[in-house]
Amino acid sequence: MTARSMSKGSNLPVDARAVRAELTWAAGAGVPDIDGSALLLTGSGRVRDDGDFVFYNQPRHTSGAVTHLGKRSAAGAATDTVEVDLSRLEPAVERVVLCASSDGGTFGQVQGLVLRLLDSGTGAEIARFDMVAGTETAFIGGELYRRQGKWKFRAVGQGYASGLAGLATDFGITVDDAPPAAADSTTTAAGPSAAPGATTPPAASAAPPAAPATPPRSPVAPTVSAPASPAPVPPAVPPSVPPSAPRLTKGEERLPVDMRKRLSLRKEQVAVSLRKHGAAGVTARVVLVLDASGSMSFLYSKGVVADVVERMAAVAAQLDDDGEMQAWTFASHPARLPDLLLGELPEWLRLHVRVGEMSLFRRGRKRGLDPSQVDMREVGIQNEEQKVIAEVRSFVRNSPSAAPTLVLFFSDGGVYRNAEIERELREAVEEPIFWQFVGLGRSNYGVLERFDTLPGRRVDNVGFFAVDDIGTVPDPELYDRLLSEFPQWITAAGRAGILRS
Repeated sequence: MTARSMSKGSNLPVDARAVRAELTWAAGAGVPDIDGSALLLTGSGRVRDDGDFVFYNQPRHTSGAVTHLGKRSAAGAATDTVEVDLSRLEPAVERVVLCASSDGGTFGQVQGLVLRLLDSGTGAEIARFDMVAGTETAFIGGELYRRQGKWKFRAVGQGYASGLAGLATDFGITVDDAPPAAADSTTTAAGPSAAPGATTPPAASAAPPAAPATPPRSPVAPTVSAPASPAPVPPAVPPSVPPSAPRLTKGEERLPVDMRKRLSLRKEQVAVSLRKHGAAGVTARVVLVLDASGSMSFLYSKGVVADVVERMAAVAAQLDDDGEMQAWTFASHPARLPDLLLGELPEWLRLHVRVGEMSLFRRGRKRGLDPSQVDMREVGIQNEEQKVIAEVRSFVRNSPSAAPTLVLFFSDGGVYRNAEIERELREAVEEPIFWQFVGLGRSNYGVLERFDTLPGRRVDNVGFFAVDDIGTVPDPELYDRLLSEFPQWITAAGRAGILRS
């Protein structure tokens, strides 16, 4: 294919299976930072959800068809590149809009701004579009679009004074702190129209991926209680089953009365489930993992996730000697949350059970956050379970415990990193960790659903079940399902030498 210099509005056919859209400009003092990005649009001119936006904080589409390759600099020139595998784009995607945004200035301050379209296979230049801009802080350089089963490229050259947030909003991305009248933000000739009315769940974008620092634990004075007299065995427990040892309050007395009553009853139900499965008196470190991807926003907003956390606090209260849970949240990236102490449960729920807050036009830490809170923009919106699994494994290695670790992992599915997840969980077989995955809805859970049947493991270190509506599952049933495989693993791991006395 012969390279062609394009003017605004012109188009040409694209025969390559995969292309790279390479944005190039002259770097130097006073030149704003430029970032390339891509939007995957349906026939309506809108994204399906926030996952259809590929940019520096969400560098790979779940389909694998669009990837943000990142920047490089050489000899005074800078480039940022997005790769599009046209053969892998889903049938619903009819356009891929190739965008750019500036940070610290306008595109009028950028010299030598060029969009080059390259054949990914050969590296040959297919098209070149020299662009001129003024006060814009976001720009659509061009677009790939499907016509009668064939792909074409159009030079667009449309600017936005409201930045990346205004551009993204026009195509259906939900953005917090969005400037008013974002839909009226174009400053040059109108480009493709956007269909009104589409909305998407709140999502997150982030500063460049980095492992978040472990948040400091809130200082809490230790609770010391004198040993209580052994509690009488409830009538429902057979006389042959010894009563559980009395447990310290662990700060429970500071909870509101109604929450304290629920916790007390749930602890008893957890104890009954453990006895039923032959694990009376077992202790364990409990780790909680919460999916915070964009599709989870409904479950957060309806209080479903907060209710799950409160119910899991009873598991930690019964199993863990100090009644404390370590906790992580994850989407594109994992982030450790402050440890959950029972006496601080209401405040912990208020501060830390949150979904993403997308603020594409600001990279700094979100204003108004409590110092203990994770900036959810650092977490992103996609499902990358393998990253948080790896981080929890690292925590267990670096913080050894005499007790085994039970990980309670909640997700609504959308699993697509099957090979990476399987690798992490296979490697974790030799570690003192049992992974209990709970699906919140009937979605795609990939390898997590199949793990029980996968051969080649000394012990089965993974449990999985899914429920349509976890809020309708009674506590006794939920705890039975959560704890049914954990005691079996303890026995098998002990025999295999993975757990040591």
